[in-house]
Amino acid sequence: MPTLKGKAVIAQSGGPTAVINASAAGVIQGCLGNPDVFTGVYGSLNGILGTLQEEMFDLACEDPNEIERLRRSPASALGSCRHKLKDLQADRADYERILEVFKAHDIRYFFYIGGNDSMDTAAKLGKLARETDYEMIALGVPKTIDNDLACTDHCPGYGSVARYSAISVMESGRDTDALYTHDTCTVHEVMGRNAGWIAASTGLARRNDDEAPHIILFPEVPFVIEKFVQDVQRCMTDYKRCFITCGEGVKTPDGKYLADAGGQFAKDSFGHTQLGGAAGAVRAIVESKVGVKARTNLPGTAQRVAMHFASKTDANEAYLAGQAAVAAAIEGISGKMITLVRNEDSGPYACTTGLANLEDVANGEKMLPPEFINAEGTGITEAFRQYALPLIQGSAPLDFEPDGLPVYTRLKRTLVEKLTPAWG
Repeated sequence: MPTLKGKAVIAQSGGPTAVINASAAGVIQGCLGNPDVFTGVYGSLNGILGTLQEEMFDLACEDPNEIERLRRSPASALGSCRHKLKDLQADRADYERILEVFKAHDIRYFFYIGGNDSMDTAAKLGKLARETDYEMIALGVPKTIDNDLACTDHCPGYGSVARYSAISVMESGRDTDALYTHDTCTVHEVMGRNAGWIAASTGLARRNDDEAPHIILFPEVPFVIEKFVQDVQRCMTDYKRCFITCGEGVKTPDGKYLADAGGQFAKDSFGHTQLGGAAGAVRAIVESKVGVKARTNLPGTAQRVAMHFASKTDANEAYLAGQAAVAAAIEGISGKMITLVRNEDSGPYACTTGLANLEDVANGEKMLPPEFINAEGTGITEAFRQYALPLIQGSAPLDFEPDGLPVYTRLKRTLVEKLTPAWG
């Protein structure tokens, strides 16, 4: 069967990561390197919104050095969004609009780099294209720091946030150790609304019993105040200090997010309102129920785009995933997401790529498995350590200016001419 020829459009979606641009570089360079298949290569400005609004830019107009530097630049250089399309059966208008734009520009390849919702969008676009007899290939490239996508051993973006989080806890744990006579307890909040993969990664920092984190609060383990207070008191007795990692999605036994709990623990001993999310609630409980001073660390978005601590393994695998998507497209494969496949042999860690149905990824969620959480529900097991350590190896390279600061890609984003009526 002859290879489909036409333009390609590449989009990024959801929360940025340290290595999502590396995946984009893999796709862009792969497409530009095969002009006999890809007659043009566009970037969709701000995810699927750029396609809906017909705001796309010509990646062939970019400096090849800047495209290469994407491999060493954090966040989403093409622009991202959190725009979730409605169900295809309930409202086809947006999907039909996207196909209208694709047809006007002879776009035959759609690469979407993102998480569950992105895979869902790519799947539905592919379905509508088939229903309307429009030849098009839709492929997904995985991205999420939460590491909760189904069908893949791990996700590009996770290794870097895991490395950053483990080192941050290791360093701030020493701060708590140095000042335990005054700042007795530290609560370090990490991302991960439903899955505890990032929270678990901080456990890598604890090589000895007295090192941080002493307690990890996982979204998968119901937060019981009485047990938590006992755990903190035991830690204070053993080490005279307590370092707590708190996943932002920690829930009470009735399924309520601790960050939304408020109530009796929302004020400190002076009656001042405790600000913040889950970490603030945990801090209030420590101070009111245990009676020791606590501080909170809120890395926020810094944790997901920390290129200065990005994992070399993660950056390389993100690029590999992008390259694999182009190879699959050239083979005529559609309706799939690229997966990362771990070598299960007893030898050194190695990773290859595979394929999963977009629908299976869109409808799945991979939680932290019980075998990765210790019996007490407050730490990691050796099995998790063996799973995660290979993913954080090495430091991703950076380009530096003479002033000592890194230099990151800045794309020109030369917009292509609009050929369709305005959307909306």
